[in-house]
Formats: sequence, C-alpha cells, structure tokens
Amino acid sequence: MPRNEITRVFLIGAGPGDPELLTLKAARLLEAADVVLHDSLVDPRILAAAPQARLIDVGKRCGRHAAPQQEICRLLVEEALAGHVVVRLKGGDPMVFGRATEEMDALRAQGIKFDVVPGVTAATAAAASLCLSLTRRGISRSLHFLAGHGAEDGLPAHDWVALTRAGGTLVVYMGGKTLAGLAAHFIEAGMPANMPAVAVEDATLESQKLMRGTIASLPTQVAAAAPRGPVLVLIGPAMQDEEDVRACVVTAAGM
Repeated sequence: MPRNEITRVFLIGAGPGDPELLTLKAARLLEAADVVLHDSLVDPRILAAAPQARLIDVGKRCGRHAAPQQEICRLLVEEALAGHVVVRLKGGDPMVFGRATEEMDALRAQGIKFDVVPGVTAATAAAASLCLSLTRRGISRSLHFLAGHGAEDGLPAHDWVALTRAGGTLVVYMGGKTLAGLAAHFIEAGMPANMPAVAVEDATLESQKLMRGTIASLPTQVAAAAPRGPVLVLIGPAMQDEEDVRACVVTAAGM
C-alpha cells in the first residue's frame, strides 16, 4: 500500500512533438511540477510549460543515454520521497515503448502513489499528419506496433512470418537505423517487395519529412536522407494512396 495517499509522481505523455497536441491534463500538471525528468526529444516549447520546475534531461537520443534506466528510477523515488511533485515526461505515450513498467515497479516498491497521463503516440500522429488511416475497411483490419531495434540496437526477435501473414498495417518505432534488416526479414518471410511503405521523420513538427516507397526501396531512401530526428515506418496496403497524402499536405500548408 502507498505510504500516503498523495500522488507525487506523474508519468506523462508529451505527444509526438507538436506542443498543441499536449493534453490539457498534461499541461496542468506541468504547471504544478517541482521537478520534470524529461526525454531528450521533448520539444522545448513543451518544457516551457513548467518554468517553475527543475528540469532534468534523462532521455536517449541517437543511441546516447543521458541516464540509464536504473538511475531514472532512483531519481523518481528520491525526488518523490523528498516531497516534490515529480513529472516523468516521455515522448509520445508512456505506455508505448516508454519503459514505463520499470518506473512504475520502482515506485510501487517504495509505496509511492503515481498516476499515468496518456499522450498522442507517434503512429496516430503520423497517420493524421499524412491523412492516411492506419486501418481501412476491406484493406487493413489489424494494426501492429513493433520496436525497430532490440538489445544493443540490433534487430529485435520478432516472428517475421506471423507478422507478414497477419496483414494489416505494421508500424515500426525507432526503425530508421535497422530498416534495411527489417525489410530483408519481411521479404524473406513472404511480404511482397512492392508492399507500400512510408517513413516519417519528426512527425507533426515543421521539420517533418516524408519518404514514400515500397518495403524493398524505402531502406535506400531513408539511408540517403540520413535523418537526424526520430523515424517512424508504416508498412501495409493502407499506405498506398499517394494522392491523399498530397491533398493533405496542400491543405495543411494553406491553414
């Protein structure tokens, strides 16, 4: 049981990048925070919502860790036990590849009450910015979120054949650097080489870049673009409507 009933720690999703996609609850809690432990990719404009708070960068960018997970857990517990209101601010949604389980377990072990505030995850944000639905009746009836890298940033141990046979839309998080290997595994598992695929860098931000192709051609395009921001890859027949993407971009530019 919690040692007190006051919630001291909030695991909050910062969304995909655009500050206007931050939830009202997240913004309110940031304004009340004493300490914010944030990912490196959280937009500075979102951090500006907590001018009174002590900001601690604990994130990971381009393979470089600012703090190991064990240290992040220690800081959460330490700051909460000191009586501070602590926000753990994660990119996207805390429960989607956010390593929230380790942090929640550490807080539970110390009897510290916490709350989780969901955020807009990159997959839905990218689909919205591209005007491409992740699911489409008669074309894509399932949706699969995959990690693009595993231990030591190598390829994860997915069941490539099962994923290929499942059809639907595959969304690969953190897959920019391993895309060539991922594509090779999917094609070897039976995925058609001309399966539509889209890579989105910096989804929802002004720096957003779109790369379109097939599962066979996209790895070369992404490698040539040498993206520096986070890359999300969307694969499946629902990604084939290039005219929809053009119309959406034109509309967004005119807003």
